[in-house]
Amino acid sequence: MSKAIVVGGGVIGMSSAYYLSKNGWDVTVIDQSDFLNNCSYGNAGYVCPSHFVPLATPGIVQQGLRWMLNSKSPFYVQPRLSWSLIDWGLKFIKSATDKNVEKAAIPLRDAALMSQKCYEELVSAPGFDFAYEHKGLFEYFLTKEKAAHGHELVEKALSLGLETEYMTAEQVQAMEPQTRLNIQGAVYFKCDAHLYPNKLMRDFVRWMQENKVTLVPNEQVTGFEKESNRIKRVKTNKAVYDADVVVIATGSWSRETAALLDLKLPLMPGRGYSLTLENSKYKLNYPAVLVEGRVALTPMDGNKIRFGGTMEITTTSRPPQMSRVAGILESVKKFIPEFDIQMPKMEDVWYGYRPCSPDGMPYIGRLNNIPNCIVATGHAMIGLSLGAGTGKLVSELADEKPLSMDLTAFKVERFG
Repeated sequence: MSKAIVVGGGVIGMSSAYYLSKNGWDVTVIDQSDFLNNCSYGNAGYVCPSHFVPLATPGIVQQGLRWMLNSKSPFYVQPRLSWSLIDWGLKFIKSATDKNVEKAAIPLRDAALMSQKCYEELVSAPGFDFAYEHKGLFEYFLTKEKAAHGHELVEKALSLGLETEYMTAEQVQAMEPQTRLNIQGAVYFKCDAHLYPNKLMRDFVRWMQENKVTLVPNEQVTGFEKESNRIKRVKTNKAVYDADVVVIATGSWSRETAALLDLKLPLMPGRGYSLTLENSKYKLNYPAVLVEGRVALTPMDGNKIRFGGTMEITTTSRPPQMSRVAGILESVKKFIPEFDIQMPKMEDVWYGYRPCSPDGMPYIGRLNNIPNCIVATGHAMIGLSLGAGTGKLVSELADEKPLSMDLTAFKVERFG
């Protein structure tokens, strides 16, 4: 049986391991932590074809500069002397154009729709029960300016074949009768779904344990042994593993992992924060994005509501900034005045790092010079949304089968 080594135990790595194992590979997943609390656990849980606009958009650079002095702002780049950050930033600025946003829409839509189908199949599989609900997602607008943009967004979504509707504040309020909303209106993406990430990740761990997938926790990959142009062994700080195919799915640490293969992968960690309330008196029927505040709210798993947001381009070693959490809660209060949520203790806040490419597009594909190495990373804020689909694509690449979609837009070495 051919051996697949998956480096990274987040939703991308675990989805890859799942599909590889289902296709007959002998799979080992190596993770630097314990598989129990990575970035895939604390996100908003969206499975969202609506997110067809990448992070790098026109105007975001200027907006980011204005936010630099605001410790509570939703988007922030930590100033520091770092060539990798400078290189990433220059590529980000170059990518933030209308043309690139237009090019990104179809591949992001296709990847999300494929992934959504994978989740709908997965939730029906034995051993999986992750509170999947296909009931749509709102984008709430606080200002008339953003509400006008909402009409344009609806037109674009409809042109992409996504079931979407603009709704007045009164129409939205009728769907959320238990909670008073302070909004101008909203876009209702009927195409979207959501799930409870904690259950999904635990289901993956349990499935791996029951299906002879080897999970290796708390090991750091330190190098790769190659023969000719193929990886033969993966080295960690504790052991060496034989490999016929290697999957790099190390999230925000992928730049450092890729460097072990002499691959320059432009990527920066973007830290996000979330707070989850159980059995809360505050209720929402539908997930919602607060557009001006860039905050996500998700009712999930029956008795929970999760508040998440911010994109803090920083290092993985910098301590968390509780001012970011305060910014999230202040945004919630502006949109939903009745949600009077007290500032939590640090131990009650989750934070994690999303892997951000300069153009906001994931990296999915084989390496040109190392054909048995597949990279699957750089998904930024849509890692869970595209997770299952990315795993399926990884297995198709490993098996050299026809792909479920064109991966040209996600080419790993597109920056040279």
